[in-house]
Amino acid sequence: MEEEFDGQASGGFFDFKGFLFRLLSFWWLFIISLGIAFAIARYVNVRKVPIFRETSMISIKDDQNPLFTGNTSLVFNWGGTTDKVQTSIILLKSRTHTERVVQYLQYYINYQKQGKYAIEDVYGYTPFVLKLNDSFPQLYGKRMTFIDQGNGAFKVKIPFNGGNASLYNYKTLRPSTVPAPASDYEAVFELGDTINTSFLKGTLMPTEVYPKEGQEYYVSLGNFNGITGRYRGIGVEQTPRGSSILELSLVGTNKKRLIDYLNASIEVRTQEQLRQKNLFATKTIAYIDSSLRDSNIDLDKALADLNAFQSKNNAITLSGGAEQISEELQKYDTQKDQLSNQLIYNKQLEDYLRTRTDYSNVPAPSVSLINEGSISAGVSNIVQLALQRSNLAYTAKEGNPAFRDLDRRIDAEKEVLFENINSSKAIINAQIRELNQDIREAEAKLRQFPKEEQELAAIQRRFTISQEAYNLYTAKRSEAEIIKASNVSDILFIDRAKDVGRGPIGPNTRLNNVMATVFGLAIPFALVLVIFFLDTKIGNPEDVKKRSAIPILGVIGKSKRSSGLVVRDYPRSAIAEAFRGLRSGLQFLYKKKGVTGAKTVLITSSVSGEGKTFTSINLASVFALSEKKTVLVGLDLRKPKIFDDFNIENDKGVVNYLIGDATLNEIKQSSGIDHLDVILSGPIPPNPSELIISDAMGDFIEQLKQEYDYIVLDTPPLGLVTDSFELMPYVDASLYVVRQGYTKKDMLGLVNDKFEKGEIKHISFVLNYFQQKGKYGYGYGSGSSYGYGYGYGYGTYNNGYHEEERRSWLKRLIKRK
Repeated sequence: MEEEFDGQASGGFFDFKGFLFRLLSFWWLFIISLGIAFAIARYVNVRKVPIFRETSMISIKDDQNPLFTGNTSLVFNWGGTTDKVQTSIILLKSRTHTERVVQYLQYYINYQKQGKYAIEDVYGYTPFVLKLNDSFPQLYGKRMTFIDQGNGAFKVKIPFNGGNASLYNYKTLRPSTVPAPASDYEAVFELGDTINTSFLKGTLMPTEVYPKEGQEYYVSLGNFNGITGRYRGIGVEQTPRGSSILELSLVGTNKKRLIDYLNASIEVRTQEQLRQKNLFATKTIAYIDSSLRDSNIDLDKALADLNAFQSKNNAITLSGGAEQISEELQKYDTQKDQLSNQLIYNKQLEDYLRTRTDYSNVPAPSVSLINEGSISAGVSNIVQLALQRSNLAYTAKEGNPAFRDLDRRIDAEKEVLFENINSSKAIINAQIRELNQDIREAEAKLRQFPKEEQELAAIQRRFTISQEAYNLYTAKRSEAEIIKASNVSDILFIDRAKDVGRGPIGPNTRLNNVMATVFGLAIPFALVLVIFFLDTKIGNPEDVKKRSAIPILGVIGKSKRSSGLVVRDYPRSAIAEAFRGLRSGLQFLYKKKGVTGAKTVLITSSVSGEGKTFTSINLASVFALSEKKTVLVGLDLRKPKIFDDFNIENDKGVVNYLIGDATLNEIKQSSGIDHLDVILSGPIPPNPSELIISDAMGDFIEQLKQEYDYIVLDTPPLGLVTDSFELMPYVDASLYVVRQGYTKKDMLGLVNDKFEKGEIKHISFVLNYFQQKGKYGYGYGSGSSYGYGYGYGYGTYNNGYHEEERRSWLKRLIKRK
């Protein structure tokens, strides 16, 4: 029973079984791909530089100066531990901080040597380090070779050929050039020597690494911005999340570089944090130093005047009343001087806040003895907000809403501070007016005493004021120094980065091997999938069944014989048995149709090369071997082939009969096989199609039926010419040969169309050149719709039934595997 065929549905069908066998057929591709993948993995595992990960741990604490009081105002609160932690995370990753660390460690100097497979970074493993004088520009982009000469001496070789040498100042970050030597530079330096050339200035410092005579080291100065960018990848994580403990981590190929950077990063950050924390104290000390110089001058002048007066008026002293009044005036003057200093500070502070935009350098209130808490708190808040804004600039761009919020808060603090300053100035002015009144009254009383006593009282008054001012500034400076010295950083090392023998984290050999396996399998899998989808040729019987309702009558295996007469020369071969199965299938068809007497079969294909002539010859041979009188007729008038296989001349044939130039007996020839005659096509005519459709062709077929039991017609390809189509009315069955791996799937469209329209009847497919290989989606024989076509090869199970082809020992081994 014929299968119902749906040409539309077949297009979306995916043959999983066929694809699986196709995968198995490409086993060699998987082996090659896996071999290449594992070779690459081994190269990476063995030759790639190991990757290390080093860590350090710190704590951010809220450590206030124990000597800090509201009266000093020399330090300020950063905003609590939480703000400090977040600020520290941002700053440790910032470009500015990274630049400071790189400059501090001079990490722009590269130390290398030739390793087993490539140039290696040997920072920390050299018997010397080059300590550059960063105040001068240094040679940039040249590889300098340091050769160990033994006894602490190194020969330095630098290639030059005139022109200009590129320099770079790693402190100012500015490039420059100098005239280069006309030839290579060579010099010998000992450890501790200073290198002083126009292009390189520094000192060759010893390390703890033991020297190795003859060893070459390569030193070069790299791109500062590139190196800075490389270390901005430092990891900073809160451990646990939300705590004040930070874990710093860094990944790289040189363990000592990582350790030094992690430790130096904290040291640099600690110094910068202390500098900011001591900002008020530093500014106070600088201000007091300048005031001390002025006070010292006044004190010296007052002392000189006092000595001069006493030398002239040795006998004059202040009486009891004059001395008491003089002491009162000195007290009033001291108070007035303090109040005046406060007024001056308030005026300076107000002018500073109105004319500046950088508020991180606001002078401390304590330098003018201001003890008013509102002003001290306001200054501290403004400085804190200004530093927060400065820190935010490391990670955010201008226009960020956070900047606007900080600016708004600073402006609000300024307005409050301006109100407090105005209020303070009013109170101070009132106090000064009261002191001026007291001074005038005291001076009036003093004028009642002798002139000499008045003059002595005035000199002593100036001297006492200058001395008290000097003592006050000296005391305030000592206080500021104590506060500055007692300040400690809020950053505390818990674990410094240290080489504890931790192994590399990469390359991950296990992961690389897994990736090699994945890619080694995925790449050929994808390639086979693409091949499978792009394969437009018939590969197995299922390909035919999915694309046509025409049944498959038989499957013929691939012949490796040189002879086309396989049935005659190798009657016990698997292919001969397949043709016997094909013969049985035809007999079933004849019986089903009720054909009696002579039986005819036409053999065609889509295009040339699909094996229709090979099928015709061997099908005719297998009929003849059953002792049935058989004739093989070559009706491919355009491209005859049969005569080559039978080794006969194609001088006369069907053409001669059709044009009336010869009789049937004159054109038939012996094939050399009992019961089998051959009628060749004869000379190639100019009008083959007209001869095929002539009345003579009908007479020719009728004569053959009277003389033979089986008539096998070898016709031209149906996909190229219509000759085969014209001959089908004369035959009882038609065989359409499809060759595995050769016939394109779309070629079945023509015969399908004619079959569906009813123009062709009693036609069956024969799958030729079939191989028992998984690449075509099948590893076993496939029968026809009628249950025939299994008579070819069953692997090792055909032993004794079919003749085996001789194979070399290598082919037999591969076949067995």
